[in-house]
Amino acid sequence: EQIKNPTHRVVRLEDTDGDGTFDKSVEFAGKMMFPEGALWHEGALYVSAVPIIWKLEDTNGDGRADKRIKWFDGKTANGCANDLHGPYLGLDGWIYWCKGAFEQQQHKRPRGQIIDDRAAHIYRMRPDGTELDSIMAGGMDNPVGMAFSETGEVFFTTTFYSHPRSGNRDALVHAVYGGLYPKNWSILDKLTRTGDLMLPLSHLGPAAPCGLTAYESEVFGKNFTGNLFTCQFNMHKVQRHVLTKSGATFTARDIDFMVSDNPDFHPTDVFEDADGSLLVVDTGGWYKLCCPTSQIAKPEVLGGIYRIRRTDGRTVKDPRGLKLAWEKMSPAQTAVLLDDPRPYVRHRAMAQLGKQGRAAIGPLKRILAKSKSTTARRNAVWALTRIDNPQARTITRLGLADGDPAVQQAAAHAAGLRRDTATVSQLMGLLKSKSQHLRREAATALGCIGDQRAVPALLAAAQKGNGRVLEHSLIYALIEIGDAKGTAVGLQNKNPHTQRAALIALDQMPGASLTAMQLLPRLASNEDVLRKTALWLFERHPEMANEMAGFLKKQLARAAALSNEERAELERQLAGFAHDPAVQQVMTDALAAEARATRWLVFDAIAGASVKKIPAAWGKAVEAELAGRDEAVTRAALNAAHTLGRAAKSKAFD
Repeated sequence: EQIKNPTHRVVRLEDTDGDGTFDKSVEFAGKMMFPEGALWHEGALYVSAVPIIWKLEDTNGDGRADKRIKWFDGKTANGCANDLHGPYLGLDGWIYWCKGAFEQQQHKRPRGQIIDDRAAHIYRMRPDGTELDSIMAGGMDNPVGMAFSETGEVFFTTTFYSHPRSGNRDALVHAVYGGLYPKNWSILDKLTRTGDLMLPLSHLGPAAPCGLTAYESEVFGKNFTGNLFTCQFNMHKVQRHVLTKSGATFTARDIDFMVSDNPDFHPTDVFEDADGSLLVVDTGGWYKLCCPTSQIAKPEVLGGIYRIRRTDGRTVKDPRGLKLAWEKMSPAQTAVLLDDPRPYVRHRAMAQLGKQGRAAIGPLKRILAKSKSTTARRNAVWALTRIDNPQARTITRLGLADGDPAVQQAAAHAAGLRRDTATVSQLMGLLKSKSQHLRREAATALGCIGDQRAVPALLAAAQKGNGRVLEHSLIYALIEIGDAKGTAVGLQNKNPHTQRAALIALDQMPGASLTAMQLLPRLASNEDVLRKTALWLFERHPEMANEMAGFLKKQLARAAALSNEERAELERQLAGFAHDPAVQQVMTDALAAEARATRWLVFDAIAGASVKKIPAAWGKAVEAELAGRDEAVTRAALNAAHTLGRAAKSKAFD
């Protein structure tokens, strides 16, 4: 209805006399669909108003937008308006935004892959409206806030990251390129999967987290720099998250920062202002759409904007650099500001150097080659990333050989974003770095570039101790490259983790396939990682059920000789495939066997199974066992009876 008759607006507020309170209000853009975010970039205001991100420009200087361009059109709008949040400007100069779940969208990625699903996503695109790509996908309901670290890491807040239980529901998440995130349900079935779904930084409970910012200055104290701040609508608070590197991702320590006991205080966004203070936007009481804990609209409860300062904090002079003669600065003079202590000045310097283009390449090269400041060198990489010039790509490669991993990580990000094939050899070398963050970014870049030369190095980098995030990035890169023949070589490697990477990549790679004969030997492997990988892949291929049934029949025949660990593994395998008719027959035959160990194991498997149609023979086997004299087997039969009883209530017996 709002799309048919848009009634909302974007208002420009101005403090003309400098007293800290706005005294001039101008309607910048009227007749807008429900606006959910705004980004000022290069003289234009990008506003998300489902289903469109509008590019609004004031070309005649009257304070009102007289030019409107549909910069992005998602073409979907669900009842909760989850389809669009943002947009946000990345350090790389690309524009990012969030798409909520449930509505089908179709997009083409830079190398031609097609996105066609109902999942949640984080997307990014060049400001000129080209090269749309997906950063992550997931089954969560509604990603909203997004923030970036100094090395280009992406973080986001989301609702219903998991089904509510044990205090979990919403989350703060580190978005790893290509990652697939919970909730786990059918909406994820057709998406690329590299193993277990990715984990969050923090479970936030029913917080309805929205606004997110990464704190850049030192005004609050050096221990605040790099911290994240989340707005939690339902919890009436802003929380601080102290990040610590852990493997190829982070851990977060959560600390309440601003808390209200007023149930109508609903913080929805948080920003770091130029002077190092935090601005917190309070929506007030009017909002109730799709919010389980805010079902009574209170339009009389007004919102507001709060400023939080450190009482003994130092005063930042000219925090936005407004007294600097920006228009008269040469590129060399602008480059000196890349490590200015004022975050707004650093960002403006990066943006201006990006606009200066070819003229800025020489000064940026000197910064990368000679500056002792890590901040300056890293920001020189971000400025170069924004310049569309082959020479800029050449100079950016200097960052891959920098002595600081943070600079190298930014340069690897740039290489992947720009698909710079000349960096492949350097990136393969970075797969051996001591920094897992750098190895992850190098793998991501190699996948984006898509050069088959990287396949052996990616397979070799798959090793014990990588952790889930780095493992994902290596496997996802193999899938993106799509070299089935080269990836299959990894199946002959003695390293079980290399074999696992090759198996999953071949399973998920377009045009490639796995066979049951490749998986069966690994089900009986001495390596736990291979047994679990083979089982997981079998579960994804119901067409292989007959081969799986034959394997399970052989394993059941030696049930009495299995170790406790082997017995538990076989029990999990039977439970996991108990829905398949061929495996059900194997289990039915085993229940009729005289061997005590066999019946015991199958009853335990039935107790742990989730089956829609249960053979009647299983119920008869339970009934017969209840008259037996073997207490252990009888207990197992009772546990199985509990599962069968639940199924009977749902009419699952055939």
